[in-house]
Amino acid sequence: MKESLNYDSPTALRSFLEGRGLGMRKRLGQNFLIHPGFRTRLIAALELSPGDGVWEVGSGLGAMTRELLAAGALVKGFEIDPGFTAYLGEAFGDHPNFSLVPGDVLKTWKAEAPAPYLLGNLPYNIAAVLLGDLIEGNRLFTRLVVTVQREVGLRMLARPGQADYSSFSVLVGGLYTVKPLMTMGSGAFYPPPRIQSLGLRLDLREGLVPAGPPLLYPLVRRLFSSRRKTVKNSLCAFVASCGMVKGAAPKDLALAALEGCGIRPEERPENLDVSQFRDLARQLHGLGICRAGNGPPEAGG
Repeated sequence: MKESLNYDSPTALRSFLEGRGLGMRKRLGQNFLIHPGFRTRLIAALELSPGDGVWEVGSGLGAMTRELLAAGALVKGFEIDPGFTAYLGEAFGDHPNFSLVPGDVLKTWKAEAPAPYLLGNLPYNIAAVLLGDLIEGNRLFTRLVVTVQREVGLRMLARPGQADYSSFSVLVGGLYTVKPLMTMGSGAFYPPPRIQSLGLRLDLREGLVPAGPPLLYPLVRRLFSSRRKTVKNSLCAFVASCGMVKGAAPKDLALAALEGCGIRPEERPENLDVSQFRDLARQLHGLGICRAGNGPPEAGG
Protein backbone atom coordinates (compact mmCIF):
# COMPACT_ATOMS: atom_id res chain seq x y z
CA MET A 1 0.00 0.00 0.00
CA LYS A 2 1.56 3.25 -1.13
CA GLU A 3 1.75 6.44 0.93
CA SER A 4 -1.66 8.05 0.90
CA LEU A 5 -2.84 11.62 0.51
CA ASN A 6 -3.39 14.17 3.22
CA TYR A 7 -7.13 13.54 3.41
CA ASP A 8 -7.63 16.34 5.94
CA SER A 9 -6.43 19.16 3.67
CA PRO A 10 -8.62 20.75 0.99
CA THR A 11 -5.48 22.30 -0.47
CA ALA A 12 -3.74 18.95 -0.79
CA LEU A 13 -6.82 17.31 -2.30
CA ARG A 14 -7.33 20.15 -4.75
CA SER A 15 -3.67 20.00 -5.81
CA PHE A 16 -3.88 16.23 -6.29
CA LEU A 17 -7.03 16.47 -8.38
CA GLU A 18 -5.64 19.25 -10.55
CA GLY A 19 -2.39 17.35 -11.03
CA ARG A 20 -4.30 14.38 -12.42
CA GLY A 21 -6.78 16.38 -14.42
CA LEU A 22 -9.63 15.22 -12.17
CA GLY A 23 -12.55 17.15 -10.78
CA MET A 24 -15.47 16.75 -8.42
CA ARG A 25 -18.64 16.08 -10.39
CA LYS A 26 -21.72 17.59 -8.83
CA ARG A 27 -24.07 15.21 -10.63
CA LEU A 28 -22.39 12.32 -8.79
CA GLY A 29 -22.81 13.98 -5.40
CA GLN A 30 -19.07 13.88 -4.71
CA ASN A 31 -17.84 15.39 -1.45
CA PHE A 32 -14.84 14.14 0.54
CA LEU A 33 -15.20 13.92 4.31
CA ILE A 34 -12.10 15.84 5.46
CA HIS A 35 -12.85 15.94 9.20
CA PRO A 36 -10.59 13.25 10.75
CA GLY A 37 -12.58 13.10 13.97
CA PHE A 38 -15.81 12.34 12.12
CA ARG A 39 -14.12 9.65 10.06
CA THR A 40 -12.79 8.01 13.21
CA ARG A 41 -16.18 8.13 14.93
CA LEU A 42 -18.00 6.66 11.93
CA ILE A 43 -15.62 3.72 11.67
CA ALA A 44 -15.71 3.17 15.44
CA ALA A 45 -19.51 2.97 15.26
CA LEU A 46 -19.21 -0.14 13.07
CA GLU A 47 -17.57 -1.97 16.02
CA LEU A 48 -15.44 -4.10 13.72
CA SER A 49 -13.25 -7.04 14.58
CA PRO A 50 -10.26 -8.03 12.42
CA GLY A 51 -11.43 -10.10 9.48
CA ASP A 52 -14.92 -8.59 9.29
CA GLY A 53 -16.20 -7.91 5.80
CA VAL A 54 -17.26 -4.36 4.94
CA TRP A 55 -18.84 -2.87 1.86
CA GLU A 56 -17.53 0.68 1.49
CA VAL A 57 -19.84 2.66 -0.77
CA GLY A 58 -18.22 5.69 -2.36
CA SER A 59 -14.56 4.97 -1.62
CA GLY A 60 -13.46 8.21 -3.27
CA LEU A 61 -9.70 8.57 -2.84
CA GLY A 62 -9.52 6.15 0.08
CA ALA A 63 -9.68 8.21 3.29
CA MET A 64 -12.00 5.73 4.99
CA THR A 65 -10.53 2.78 3.09
CA ARG A 66 -7.16 3.37 4.72
CA GLU A 67 -8.66 3.34 8.21
CA LEU A 68 -10.83 0.29 7.55
CA LEU A 69 -7.81 -1.67 6.36
CA ALA A 70 -5.83 -0.50 9.38
CA ALA A 71 -8.61 -1.97 11.54
CA GLY A 72 -8.15 -5.35 9.85
CA ALA A 73 -11.37 -5.28 7.85
CA LEU A 74 -11.91 -7.07 4.54
CA VAL A 75 -12.92 -4.12 2.39
CA LYS A 76 -14.92 -4.18 -0.81
CA GLY A 77 -14.94 -0.67 -2.22
CA PHE A 78 -17.58 0.62 -4.63
CA GLU A 79 -16.58 3.68 -6.68
CA ILE A 80 -18.11 5.14 -9.83
CA ASP A 81 -15.46 7.71 -10.80
CA PRO A 82 -12.85 6.20 -13.19
CA GLY A 83 -10.16 8.63 -12.04
CA PHE A 84 -10.74 7.73 -8.40
CA THR A 85 -10.83 4.00 -9.12
CA ALA A 86 -7.46 4.30 -10.87
CA TYR A 87 -5.94 5.89 -7.78
CA LEU A 88 -7.57 3.38 -5.43
CA GLY A 89 -5.96 0.62 -7.47
CA GLU A 90 -2.57 2.30 -7.13
CA ALA A 91 -2.94 3.04 -3.43
CA PHE A 92 -4.54 -0.18 -2.17
CA GLY A 93 -4.51 -2.65 -5.03
CA ASP A 94 -1.71 -4.71 -3.53
CA HIS A 95 -3.40 -5.01 -0.14
CA PRO A 96 -4.72 -8.56 0.37
CA ASN A 97 -7.80 -7.32 2.22
CA PHE A 98 -8.96 -4.87 -0.47
CA SER A 99 -11.06 -5.42 -3.57
CA LEU A 100 -12.61 -2.81 -5.83
CA VAL A 101 -15.93 -2.78 -7.68
CA PRO A 102 -15.85 0.01 -10.29
CA GLY A 103 -19.01 1.55 -11.66
CA ASP A 104 -22.42 2.61 -10.41
CA VAL A 105 -23.19 0.80 -7.16
CA LEU A 106 -26.90 0.86 -8.03
CA LYS A 107 -26.04 -1.46 -10.93
CA THR A 108 -23.18 -3.50 -9.48
CA TRP A 109 -24.18 -4.48 -5.94
CA LYS A 110 -26.41 -7.42 -6.85
CA ALA A 111 -23.49 -9.37 -8.33
CA GLU A 112 -21.36 -9.03 -5.19
CA ALA A 113 -21.19 -11.44 -2.27
CA PRO A 114 -22.88 -10.18 0.92
CA ALA A 115 -20.95 -8.74 3.85
CA PRO A 116 -22.09 -8.14 7.43
CA TYR A 117 -21.23 -4.42 7.47
CA LEU A 118 -21.65 -1.38 5.24
CA LEU A 119 -19.95 2.00 5.53
CA GLY A 120 -20.74 4.86 3.22
CA ASN A 121 -20.48 8.59 2.80
CA LEU A 122 -23.43 8.13 0.48
CA PRO A 123 -23.77 10.46 -2.51
CA TYR A 124 -26.74 12.69 -1.78
CA ASN A 125 -28.39 11.93 -5.11
CA ILE A 126 -28.59 8.14 -4.54
CA ALA A 127 -28.66 7.59 -0.77
CA ALA A 128 -32.37 6.86 -0.35
CA VAL A 129 -32.60 4.90 -3.60
CA LEU A 130 -29.63 2.69 -2.73
CA LEU A 131 -30.83 1.92 0.79
CA GLY A 132 -34.29 1.18 -0.56
CA ASP A 133 -32.92 -1.10 -3.27
CA LEU A 134 -30.81 -3.04 -0.78
CA ILE A 135 -33.78 -3.57 1.54
CA GLU A 136 -36.21 -4.53 -1.21
CA GLY A 137 -33.57 -6.82 -2.68
CA ASN A 138 -33.23 -8.51 0.74
CA ARG A 139 -29.53 -7.61 0.90
CA LEU A 140 -29.37 -6.92 4.61
CA PHE A 141 -26.46 -6.04 6.86
CA THR A 142 -25.85 -6.63 10.53
CA ARG A 143 -24.89 -2.96 10.77
CA LEU A 144 -24.66 0.05 8.48
CA VAL A 145 -22.97 3.34 9.26
CA VAL A 146 -23.80 5.99 6.70
CA THR A 147 -23.55 9.70 6.08
CA VAL A 148 -26.60 11.12 4.32
CA GLN A 149 -28.21 14.44 3.58
CA ARG A 150 -29.94 15.74 6.70
CA GLU A 151 -33.40 15.59 5.10
CA VAL A 152 -32.92 11.93 4.17
CA GLY A 153 -31.64 11.16 7.66
CA LEU A 154 -34.64 12.80 9.28
CA ARG A 155 -36.97 10.58 7.25
CA MET A 156 -35.03 7.54 8.40
CA LEU A 157 -35.33 8.62 12.03
CA ALA A 158 -38.97 9.76 11.91
CA ARG A 159 -41.71 8.11 13.92
CA PRO A 160 -45.47 7.84 13.26
CA GLY A 161 -47.23 11.18 13.42
CA GLN A 162 -44.09 13.24 12.75
CA ALA A 163 -43.84 15.50 9.72
CA ASP A 164 -40.88 13.58 8.23
CA TYR A 165 -42.51 10.15 8.61
CA SER A 166 -42.84 8.58 5.17
CA SER A 167 -42.84 5.33 3.25
CA PHE A 168 -39.04 5.45 3.45
CA SER A 169 -39.28 5.61 7.26
CA VAL A 170 -41.33 2.41 7.21
CA LEU A 171 -39.01 0.76 4.69
CA VAL A 172 -35.93 1.36 6.85
CA GLY A 173 -37.54 1.15 10.28
CA GLY A 174 -39.16 -2.18 9.53
CA LEU A 175 -35.79 -3.90 9.52
CA TYR A 176 -33.33 -1.59 11.28
CA THR A 177 -33.10 0.45 14.42
CA VAL A 178 -31.71 3.85 13.44
CA LYS A 179 -29.51 5.89 15.76
CA PRO A 180 -28.15 9.39 15.06
CA LEU A 181 -24.39 9.67 15.54
CA MET A 182 -23.57 13.27 14.58
CA THR A 183 -24.57 16.30 12.57
CA MET A 184 -21.94 17.48 10.11
CA GLY A 185 -21.82 20.97 8.69
CA SER A 186 -20.58 21.87 5.23
CA GLY A 187 -17.07 22.58 6.56
CA ALA A 188 -16.55 18.88 7.26
CA PHE A 189 -16.42 18.19 3.52
CA TYR A 190 -14.50 19.18 0.42
CA PRO A 191 -15.92 20.74 -1.61
CA PRO A 192 -18.32 22.08 1.04
CA PRO A 193 -21.94 21.21 0.18
CA ARG A 194 -24.78 23.65 0.77
CA ILE A 195 -26.49 21.28 3.15
CA GLN A 196 -26.02 19.61 6.50
CA SER A 197 -25.34 15.90 6.77
CA LEU A 198 -26.19 13.30 9.38
CA GLY A 199 -24.12 10.33 10.43
CA LEU A 200 -26.38 7.38 11.27
CA ARG A 201 -25.98 3.86 12.58
CA LEU A 202 -28.48 1.19 11.50
CA ASP A 203 -28.63 -2.12 13.35
CA LEU A 204 -30.60 -5.07 12.02
CA ARG A 205 -33.52 -5.80 14.32
CA GLU A 206 -33.27 -9.11 16.12
CA GLY A 207 -35.87 -11.80 15.66
CA LEU A 208 -37.41 -10.45 12.45
CA VAL A 209 -38.11 -12.52 9.38
CA PRO A 210 -36.23 -10.37 6.83
CA ALA A 211 -38.74 -10.57 4.00
CA GLY A 212 -41.97 -8.77 4.78
CA PRO A 213 -45.42 -9.81 3.58
CA PRO A 214 -45.55 -9.80 -0.25
CA LEU A 215 -47.70 -6.68 -0.47
CA LEU A 216 -45.91 -4.68 2.22
CA TYR A 217 -43.83 -2.26 0.18
CA PRO A 218 -46.41 -1.56 -2.56
CA LEU A 219 -49.03 -1.07 0.16
CA VAL A 220 -46.90 1.40 2.09
CA ARG A 221 -46.09 3.35 -1.05
CA ARG A 222 -49.74 3.61 -2.11
CA LEU A 223 -50.99 4.69 1.30
CA PHE A 224 -48.33 7.37 1.70
CA SER A 225 -48.96 8.70 -1.81
CA SER A 226 -52.20 10.12 -0.35
CA ARG A 227 -51.15 10.53 3.25
CA ARG A 228 -53.93 12.97 4.14
CA LYS A 229 -56.65 10.56 3.02
CA THR A 230 -58.08 8.07 5.45
CA VAL A 231 -56.61 4.59 5.48
CA LYS A 232 -59.96 3.23 4.30
CA ASN A 233 -60.11 5.37 1.16
CA SER A 234 -56.48 4.76 0.18
CA LEU A 235 -56.77 1.06 0.93
CA CYS A 236 -59.89 0.70 -1.21
CA ALA A 237 -57.99 2.19 -4.14
CA PHE A 238 -55.02 -0.08 -3.51
CA VAL A 239 -57.17 -3.21 -3.34
CA ALA A 240 -58.92 -2.23 -6.57
CA SER A 241 -55.54 -1.83 -8.30
CA CYS A 242 -54.57 -5.36 -7.33
CA GLY A 243 -57.31 -7.01 -9.36
CA MET A 244 -60.61 -8.44 -8.29
CA VAL A 245 -61.04 -11.25 -5.81
CA LYS A 246 -63.96 -13.39 -6.94
CA GLY A 247 -67.17 -12.52 -5.15
CA ALA A 248 -65.76 -9.62 -3.11
CA ALA A 249 -65.84 -5.85 -3.61
CA PRO A 250 -62.64 -3.84 -2.95
CA LYS A 251 -64.36 -1.83 -0.23
CA ASP A 252 -65.48 -4.95 1.63
CA LEU A 253 -62.01 -6.47 1.42
CA ALA A 254 -60.39 -3.27 2.64
CA LEU A 255 -62.73 -3.00 5.61
CA ALA A 256 -62.24 -6.68 6.46
CA ALA A 257 -58.46 -6.24 6.44
CA LEU A 258 -58.64 -3.16 8.67
CA GLU A 259 -60.95 -4.91 11.10
CA GLY A 260 -58.66 -7.95 11.17
CA CYS A 261 -55.74 -5.92 12.48
CA GLY A 262 -57.68 -3.44 14.61
CA ILE A 263 -57.02 -0.29 12.57
CA ARG A 264 -59.74 2.35 12.50
CA PRO A 265 -60.93 3.10 8.95
CA GLU A 266 -60.71 6.84 9.72
CA GLU A 267 -57.02 6.63 10.70
CA ARG A 268 -54.37 8.38 8.61
CA PRO A 269 -51.45 6.42 7.07
CA GLU A 270 -48.96 8.78 8.69
CA ASN A 271 -50.08 7.56 12.12
CA LEU A 272 -49.53 3.82 11.49
CA ASP A 273 -46.37 2.19 12.76
CA VAL A 274 -44.33 -0.48 11.03
CA SER A 275 -46.04 -3.39 12.78
CA GLN A 276 -49.46 -2.13 11.70
CA PHE A 277 -48.38 -1.89 8.07
CA ARG A 278 -47.03 -5.44 8.29
CA ASP A 279 -50.27 -6.71 9.87
CA LEU A 280 -52.33 -5.00 7.20
CA ALA A 281 -50.26 -6.54 4.40
CA ARG A 282 -50.68 -9.98 6.00
CA GLN A 283 -54.43 -9.52 6.27
CA LEU A 284 -54.69 -8.56 2.60
CA HIS A 285 -52.62 -11.57 1.59
CA GLY A 286 -54.81 -13.81 3.70
CA LEU A 287 -57.89 -12.46 1.93
CA GLY A 288 -56.51 -13.58 -1.41
CA ILE A 289 -54.95 -10.31 -2.59
CA CYS A 290 -51.60 -11.52 -3.84
CA ARG A 291 -50.30 -8.95 -6.27
CA ALA A 292 -50.00 -5.20 -6.54
CA GLY A 293 -50.91 -3.25 -9.62
CA ASN A 294 -48.96 -0.05 -8.96
CA GLY A 295 -45.34 -1.21 -9.23
CA PRO A 296 -42.63 -1.32 -6.59
CA PRO A 297 -42.30 1.40 -3.98
CA GLU A 298 -39.72 4.15 -4.22
CA ALA A 299 -37.38 4.68 -1.31
CA GLY A 300 -37.74 8.43 -1.26
CA GLY A 301 -41.50 8.51 -0.73
